[in-house]
Amino acid sequence: MPGGHSERLLRDEVRIPLERHVSAFLGRTWRVLGARDRSDAASHPAAILSDDTFSIFVKLGAGDLARDQFHRELAGLRTLTERAGVLTPTGLGIVQVGDEALLVLEAVEVVERTPEHWRRMGRALAHLHGVKGERFGFETHAYWGSLFQDNTPLAEWVDFFRERRLMPRLRAAVASGNLPLEVAARVERLGDRLPELCGPPVMPALLHGDAHQNNFLSTPAGPVLLDPAVYYGHPELELAYIDFFAPVPEEFFRSYRELAPVDPGFAERRELWRIPAWLAMVEVDGAQHVDALTKALRAYE
Repeated sequence: MPGGHSERLLRDEVRIPLERHVSAFLGRTWRVLGARDRSDAASHPAAILSDDTFSIFVKLGAGDLARDQFHRELAGLRTLTERAGVLTPTGLGIVQVGDEALLVLEAVEVVERTPEHWRRMGRALAHLHGVKGERFGFETHAYWGSLFQDNTPLAEWVDFFRERRLMPRLRAAVASGNLPLEVAARVERLGDRLPELCGPPVMPALLHGDAHQNNFLSTPAGPVLLDPAVYYGHPELELAYIDFFAPVPEEFFRSYRELAPVDPGFAERRELWRIPAWLAMVEVDGAQHVDALTKALRAYE
């Protein structure tokens, strides 16, 4: 791992407390013998560290924000497992080292994704969405990547989508300076039209919250879900986001529909559900995403 962004994980002041923590979890001595940088797969410096027989995935963050993000991530993984029975990495906890925090998960064995793995992913997501709640939202906040996600519950989906997803991302995109005010005004007008655009009523379904395909790992045991931003919401959001970054084969959607019905109007709403994501891309990555955002908006004007 020399030269990688996660080389800080190998400093003695970080590595030694980490080794003690993992040793206590395992009930035996554990030492770092191998390291592989994985900062490309996380919003923090990250690595897979291993001895001869046991590997961990570690993320390093500084300050109160990182600690809160890590606590929310661990809680989200527990929620997915306890309420829906889906596979998630085993959490080994959080290690505090001065002002820095380490999120420690057991590393999982990843295999090449086959058509059968896509089918199992579709079934796993449908199973997750089969868990219903009473209101839209969740009892705690979360983080969508590095961005704060307000999950304060509301009774109606239209209100939740507008007040907890669309408008916060709009305000943040405007504050970033990357979103032209003319486009911001178009998003505000879209918010006013949501009652006629959001489709038929649905029951609140348990969502992963950030269900793009890279947050599913294909393993011999089945799909393992990562980096959740859990809340109860509209399941179509996850279907709209699964292929946000790259195409997904039809096997995924076919297997999902075998367990969970998809309203025929979903295709018309697909880009609507993606608009908060495009706003986040504008906020974080810059104005180069404004064209994609305006293309999505045109479908509803």
